[in-house]
Amino acid sequence: MTRIIPALFALLFCVSGAFAAAPHSGVVERDGFAPSDVALFVVAALGVWLARRALRARFRKRSNADRD
Repeated sequence: MTRIIPALFALLFCVSGAFAAAPHSGVVERDGFAPSDVALFVVAALGVWLARRALRARFRKRSNADRD
């Protein structure tokens, strides 16, 4: 318990700056897609492709074993 209190104090000290910071002005600049948006889409598509490929291979092995 005595270790937790200093850790919580340090965490609250670090996070308090985020609460004190001023929010954005409210004006959103819409410039289109950011490079991070494109990268996120590519990584997500790659993840879906890899998962589908792995599942197809898994069920292909299972169906071949069932035939024998």
